[in-house]
Amino acid sequence: MGLYDVHAHLTDRRLAAMEADVLARAEAAGVTTIISNGLNPADNEAVAALAARTPIVKPAFGLYPVDAVLPEMLAMGESYPHDREPLPAEQCIDWVRDHVDACVAIGEIGLDHYWVPAELWELQEQRFRELVSLAMEADKPIIIHTRKAERRAFEVLTEMGATRVNWHCYSSKVKFGRTIAEAGHYLSIPANARKAQNFAQLLQTLPRDRVLLETDCPYLGPERDELNEPKNVAGTAAFAAELWGEPEAQVHERLEANFEALFGFAP
Repeated sequence: MGLYDVHAHLTDRRLAAMEADVLARAEAAGVTTIISNGLNPADNEAVAALAARTPIVKPAFGLYPVDAVLPEMLAMGESYPHDREPLPAEQCIDWVRDHVDACVAIGEIGLDHYWVPAELWELQEQRFRELVSLAMEADKPIIIHTRKAERRAFEVLTEMGATRVNWHCYSSKVKFGRTIAEAGHYLSIPANARKAQNFAQLLQTLPRDRVLLETDCPYLGPERDELNEPKNVAGTAAFAAELWGEPEAQVHERLEANFEALFGFAP
């Protein structure tokens, strides 16, 4: 049996600076698969290069929801903390389309109504739909980022008939999270679940065949000031065992089956 992390950002400069140690610690914790998610073409390329030299890492190529409309946001005078040159969304989507056969999932993609002004929501959704269509045509799982737009993202996915979906770090209402799970989608629980009531409630109450693990590293570590790493999914699996009243080995087996059901290969 193998542990996995379905949503990591190993190309973040803080983790990349100690890549070998991060990966060694993950393997020591029993992690056998890490899906590193891309945010834009440059990050997607870095993810692809990392996966090519590191068998434990599998690539997901995406377009972060804010990046999907970032040129338009900046043209409107909106502020957004970014350290990259914003590219036209068409160029970013074309990159994913051209490389879709080389990834295990499309992600992260989604809708963000926190940073993005309402005037651009329709355009953001149009680009989200393009990426969902691309994933469905290629029969790839979709890894979703939403912020303040969970219900609308679910409506779009339902309308489009997308079923191979994982919601990363879903942070809206637990009841609606169960609705998402009942529709056949998965939700991945991050490593701060012991200290974040929303994630703990999700882990405890979601159908167990719809639960996955993630870190969103380097963010959302078990401790507030801790730089998160893939090794920390082991702690979330242990927490699940406590909440579910099951032996850890049984929890690992269940979670591995969930991973394989969505991604089509064992972690």
